[in-house]
Amino acid sequence: MKLLFAPMEGITTCTFRNTHAQMFEGCDEYYAPFITPGSNEKVTRKGLKDVLPERNTTNLKVQVLTNSADAFCPFAEKVKLVGYDELNINFGCPSATVVGKWRGSGLLRDLDRLDALLYEIFEKSDIKISVKTRIGYFSPDEIESIMEIYNKYPLSRLIIHPRVRNDFYKGEPHLDAFELAYNMSKNKVCYNGDIFTLSDYEYITERFPKLEEIMIGRGAVKNPAIFREIKGGKPLEIKELLDFTLKLSENYKEVLDSNVFTLHKLKEIWVYMLENFPEDKKFAKEIKKSNKLSDLLNTVKKCADLQ
Repeated sequence: MKLLFAPMEGITTCTFRNTHAQMFEGCDEYYAPFITPGSNEKVTRKGLKDVLPERNTTNLKVQVLTNSADAFCPFAEKVKLVGYDELNINFGCPSATVVGKWRGSGLLRDLDRLDALLYEIFEKSDIKISVKTRIGYFSPDEIESIMEIYNKYPLSRLIIHPRVRNDFYKGEPHLDAFELAYNMSKNKVCYNGDIFTLSDYEYITERFPKLEEIMIGRGAVKNPAIFREIKGGKPLEIKELLDFTLKLSENYKEVLDSNVFTLHKLKEIWVYMLENFPEDKKFAKEIKKSNKLSDLLNTVKKCADLQ
């Protein structure tokens, strides 16, 4: 089974990805958070800073958020120049600001527009293309029509998050709709959604035994050892969260040159890691109220020492 780390805007930066790969085994590929090129915007190396090969030590895939072949194609050429031969197109992001511009899952509202975009991209660009998608905008029943479009194109990978746009990340994944897509697809399918534990992984792979790939996002930020555990390694130890936090702090301070910005980054990450301590309200409160980087690090250290 190939295991992929999902992109999470603001969290899975190159600093996070490199540190994770250094400390935890098991993840086969990392996806960078989407980059949004504009049709009249010159794509510079600065815009590609997070994905430049010299800044990344992982097996990295680049993701683009676009609704225009005129924006996609120059971006694809720039990405090829820095060493990548594949792009992932995001048709899954549910953010209101993204959807309002007919990007991300917003394109699932108009399947003719989605089809036309993919047709033009495949006509004009020779880069390999994968897609990350939801199963619909309003209803899971939309998935059959969506799959008819994706099946027209030779995608290198189809990553399916089995929620509709209006679900955001709430409620249960619509596994019956995923099953329909899984059975219909002419392209390789990757499952993404609500894998938080080894048991979650086992349930999905037992239900869909022909799956070759699983993508994990929030579950891997909560438990950075989940890929290792899935592949037969030891479960996460709480001390590892301390070591990971300390290393992230060190690496972010070097990149950001700011304790304040580093604190903000770590607090974003700990929103998910706190799910490992559902009963410890005091610990969660101290993390959230930390006003100094040293306060957060001391709180995490104290918690690790008590385990």
